[in-house]
Amino acid sequence: MYCAPRRATALFHMRWKESSAAAYVATCRQALLSSGACWATESIMRILYFSRSYTTHDRRFLVELAATHHEVWYLRLEGGDPTKYELRSMPEGVREIPPLGGRPLAGPEQWIRLAPRLEARLAEVRPDLVHAGPVQNCSFLAALAGFHPLVAMSWGSDLLVDADRDEFWTWVTQYALRRADMLVTDCGEVSRKAHAIAGVGPERIAQFPWGVDLAAFRPGPDTLQVRRNMGGNDRIIAISTRSWEPSYGIMHVLEGFRLAHREAPQLALLLLGAGSLQKDMEDFVRKNHLHGSVFLVGAVAAQNLPEYFRAADIYVSGALSDGSSLSLLEAMATGLPVIVTDRPSNREWVGEPGNGYLAPFGDSSALSTAFLKAAALSPSARREIAGRNRAIVEERADWKRNIRTLWAVYDRLRDEVTTCPSSAS
Repeated sequence: MYCAPRRATALFHMRWKESSAAAYVATCRQALLSSGACWATESIMRILYFSRSYTTHDRRFLVELAATHHEVWYLRLEGGDPTKYELRSMPEGVREIPPLGGRPLAGPEQWIRLAPRLEARLAEVRPDLVHAGPVQNCSFLAALAGFHPLVAMSWGSDLLVDADRDEFWTWVTQYALRRADMLVTDCGEVSRKAHAIAGVGPERIAQFPWGVDLAAFRPGPDTLQVRRNMGGNDRIIAISTRSWEPSYGIMHVLEGFRLAHREAPQLALLLLGAGSLQKDMEDFVRKNHLHGSVFLVGAVAAQNLPEYFRAADIYVSGALSDGSSLSLLEAMATGLPVIVTDRPSNREWVGEPGNGYLAPFGDSSALSTAFLKAAALSPSARREIAGRNRAIVEERADWKRNIRTLWAVYDRLRDEVTTCPSSAS
């Protein structure tokens, strides 16, 4: 059994792991080649989509994959996550295979123990291509198995935050990125980080925003009458759809709202999501007498999410890191002015004050100021921002158009690898 190293001797163990991993990769590659797991020349590909959990993002990719003529398998890293990020069933046509592990694991030292199980799944499915992410778990394990072609997909925070946790996380990140045939990113900040940390050049990066269903997320009436249930048209409603976890800055958002609400009592806050901070959030609302102004709705059905956006006047996110945030793009597609964390990935979409406001992570005072500025927008200013944000998303974040970039990656790898390598004697 693999034993996690002590942090005091991390560099020593890193060097040992690198030499051991190289030998392990060679062994796994030989086993895979002898089992026939290589690129197929037929137009129909056997694609293994390998992700940590089953989220809304995963389902969106799987829906598009299922609509192709390819054979698609879905493999989950861990199967025991108590938080259900996606309640809808697996798309029809996707073959789900048992997850590698049970309960969620904490980091690379534990994920690496699942490598033999991944090797067995690869021998079972014999895919022509593996699409794997996040980087430090799914991409890393696929790289450790020596599988090619490998499409690694960054989820944003894996490179922007996790890659810098310590030396071992950095090494794992570099190992995965340097052995992937292509890397999928969703914004320039993530692409630049991949180049900085692992030397991944632009020729091996496919960058595209994951994008929005423009038919679903659009301006329109509040048919669920969410606004009426929150106090009617006199309220100025801010919405957040981010997870209730520390990395999403949800407590900072609540404090920023509290400060703004003292000056603008017509403000209301609509919180959709779930997470470990729910009790802290409930305690905050009770302690600060914000019942009737802060609404902790929880998770909502995906088909109802556009209705909640249409009921709102402002979108807010206090996340530590983001790629091209899907919830931000959904809000922009609905025509909302937005408040987001000030970082390069968000500045690719938001320019203050043209279509929203930026606040440093963890700065509740700056969030309060942004709330007040957004609440004070005139009706004509809101209409201008709505049109501007919708136009930006239509031009750059159409999901149905952007997904074609991924198909081009698959086609490129199919064209580059047309024959199976010969096995070593």
